[in-house]
Amino acid sequence: MTLGIAALLGMVLAYAFWPRAVMVDIGAATRGPMTVTIDEVARTRVRDAYVVSAPVSGRLLRVEVESGDPVEGGDTTIARMLPLPPSALDIRTREQARAAVSAAQAGVRLARADLNKALADEELASAELERASALRRSDNLSQSELDRVQRAWRLARAALDTSRAAISMREAELASARARLISFSERPLPTPDALPGEDAIPLKAPVSGRVLRIMQESETTLAAGTPIMEIGDVSRDLEIVAELLSGDAVQVPPGARVVIRKWGGPHALGGVVERVEPWGFTKFSALGVEEQRVNAIIRFTDPLERREKLGHGFRVETRIVTWEAENVLTVPSSALFRHASGWAVFAVEGGRARIRAVEIGHSNGTQAQVLAGLETGEEIILYPGPGITDGIRVARRKVEPGGASGS
Repeated sequence: MTLGIAALLGMVLAYAFWPRAVMVDIGAATRGPMTVTIDEVARTRVRDAYVVSAPVSGRLLRVEVESGDPVEGGDTTIARMLPLPPSALDIRTREQARAAVSAAQAGVRLARADLNKALADEELASAELERASALRRSDNLSQSELDRVQRAWRLARAALDTSRAAISMREAELASARARLISFSERPLPTPDALPGEDAIPLKAPVSGRVLRIMQESETTLAAGTPIMEIGDVSRDLEIVAELLSGDAVQVPPGARVVIRKWGGPHALGGVVERVEPWGFTKFSALGVEEQRVNAIIRFTDPLERREKLGHGFRVETRIVTWEAENVLTVPSSALFRHASGWAVFAVEGGRARIRAVEIGHSNGTQAQVLAGLETGEEIILYPGPGITDGIRVARRKVEPGGASGS
């Protein structure tokens, strides 16, 4: 009786302390298609956007076109400008202008007096020429005397023309002096109802397309060269700019296939990398990390009908394919761990974990290509923890309803 109890107790203790199998997640090496991509948030842009600026300093009337309006190059009037109104005159400037007007008026009077003198001289010279011509016809005057009278008449006519030109010049100087008296408050400001006016400068669209954005919409005074609006052809000239890390950019060849996702439509769009710019720039991430970025220019390959809602400056997500294959042996990346100088996995053999060195090719973060070390269908341990060692007994963790796992 005592021996039986002792044997039973021993069996109970042996069962209690017998090493149990460790519950693990088990996957398998499988064959199938694999793609390696570089995922990056990007934005759309019009390749050749035209900025319409003020050609001269002036007053911009309120812009009537709106963002999204279609325009025809060289035909559609997109804005109108008026010359700048005269500046306000201070007291000294106004008095100087008034003095200039008085001087110009005196000059006009002097020129008219000179004109009267020239008229009298011309009348006298004409009368003397008539008398001298009559005397010459009767041979009572020599030819040389007649030539001197004709010369005096021509000089009188030239002096008369000079006096008349001087009056025109003096009157122009008077008008200029009076114009300097025009002040800002004395010039009526034209209203849009008066347009198109003689003073309005129409600004035509440089190219056909759509108005992308308007920088100056309200009526205002602009200096020459101030941007007013931006115009571009969204339908035919739209592209994508993706800012890639410089380490990723060197892996992207021109012509690489691109999948464009999360742009707002129900389906993904296709594209190709047109070029990777050779100039990099520094940019800080949201966490304040300094990064070197490079612009990759992506061209759409889908027809316009599939992306007609996309515009300039829209957010998209790009997936640039750097490598892909149809039939490769892969394992989940979560099964890999560093061992010695390479990679390894825990293969499940006869209920025990066995370290298996593997040679890894491409990896996309979720899958890794296996070049050697495993065969198709072999079971491996996913997420191997520090308690998993070579030769330890393992068992598949059961998945409870609802997604929870337990022993």
